[in-house]
Amino acid sequence: MAPLYLNLTSFLLLASTLLFLFFILRSKSKSKLPSINLPPGPKPLPLIGNLHQLGDQPHLALHRLSCTYGPIFRLTLGFIPTVVVSSAKLAREVMRTHDLALASRPQLQSARSLFYGCTDIAFAPYGPYWRHVRKICILELLSQRRVDMFAPVRAAEARCMISRIATAAAEGKAMNLSKILGLYANGVLGRAAFGKDFYGGGDYDRHGFQEMLEEYQVLLGGFSIGDFFPGMEWVGAITGTNARLEKTFQRFDKFFDEIIEEHMQKRRKGRIQEEGKDLVDVLLDVKESEGLEMPLTMDNVKAVILDMFAAGTDTTFISLDWGMTELLMNPGALKQAQKEVREITGAKQFVSESDLCNMPHLKAVIKEIFRLHPPAPVLIPRESMEQVTIDGYDIPTKTRIYINAWAIGRDPELWEHPDQFKPERFLDSPIDYKGQHYELIPFGAGRRICHAISFGTASVELALAQLLHSFDWELPPGVAAKDLDLTEVFGITMHRIQQLVVVAKPYLVE
Repeated sequence: MAPLYLNLTSFLLLASTLLFLFFILRSKSKSKLPSINLPPGPKPLPLIGNLHQLGDQPHLALHRLSCTYGPIFRLTLGFIPTVVVSSAKLAREVMRTHDLALASRPQLQSARSLFYGCTDIAFAPYGPYWRHVRKICILELLSQRRVDMFAPVRAAEARCMISRIATAAAEGKAMNLSKILGLYANGVLGRAAFGKDFYGGGDYDRHGFQEMLEEYQVLLGGFSIGDFFPGMEWVGAITGTNARLEKTFQRFDKFFDEIIEEHMQKRRKGRIQEEGKDLVDVLLDVKESEGLEMPLTMDNVKAVILDMFAAGTDTTFISLDWGMTELLMNPGALKQAQKEVREITGAKQFVSESDLCNMPHLKAVIKEIFRLHPPAPVLIPRESMEQVTIDGYDIPTKTRIYINAWAIGRDPELWEHPDQFKPERFLDSPIDYKGQHYELIPFGAGRRICHAISFGTASVELALAQLLHSFDWELPPGVAAKDLDLTEVFGITMHRIQQLVVVAKPYLVE
């Protein structure tokens, strides 16, 4: 998802003053554009365009604008021509019909600063380098075979999660489930990506992982003036944004240097068995391979590692946190999901991944979570490499295109009772979230689809099944579903502002 979160009050006066002369000079130098049929949209203000209409929850603001201007409309964000799409039909045009022409990414300041000049997979512009790392991702990093090899990692972290919950439940008090789910998500990615359990050695606290990840989310989802006013990146030095970006980058870079050095030392001592390789090992194998058309640098390796670690942990956590929140708010759905999981798992203490294929209701629950609460409510923006026509409207070259996945998931023309949590809607439906059905696109579609779908959903499915199997769940005494604060904190991904506090009663935990 793209940086859209705005905090205009802190710098609007400064930005307006600095940009006024630039705006005048720019407007004088513009040649008259040929007549084209642009999508409708609200009239922009001088200087800032439509930035003031986004607020601090852009997915909701964009949805409201679509109710007025239709499923495709244009905005001017600073100096950036922008088109927003809010229907499955038009999302298909963007991500399938015109997928190649719209396959690039805008060069966002925060992404350039954090991802080694946008040399990761998610933010790299379309071209030979991106095609190269995408191929590595599909064939080496996130193939189904590789995902299957990490099954023991998921199982071990699920056991740790259940142990933490059981310890808290033994005290008979309410617990912060959000925190425990976050530890699970970080644990799976830590072991899979780095081959290391960071909790046992205290490295999690030493590195300040949670703080680093939270700052990463804020910066990627925050307002960088250079993203909307090209040439004005230097203003970030005054507002402090540039310093925050550099500090966060340096912390991640130092951490990755330590991790890579540990892996290099192990490699010098002897051959690592294939089944014992983590994602860093795989990337180092690729980097050291001879005959590559485009050899990876160490910075390229670190950029891809950051993609995997930061994006993967947050997506898994958000899906589990919203999932348990929705189930606790809908006791009937909770009981039905538990019934299926317990019937399939039987007397076993732990759910096995082979059990999951026999749990259609659990899979329907997860689809419903993705529909109502896509981790990235507005997909990472695309940028047009040539002019295209969508729904009869002309989309010029270098237009930034946003797809509001949140709005599509709640479109009343697609979904009956769209705001209700009803997993059964998927039981007899072919709709899936793997990029072929544009009604449900939490991971995007087309060339720019997130290729970590299998890895992420495997982590979510096992954890959710284990939570439902091992415990009975309640809200704390005196707390009703209507009391839960469902306000979303908008960033690169979409968390709940309030952490989930629950009471767990052991079912099959020794």
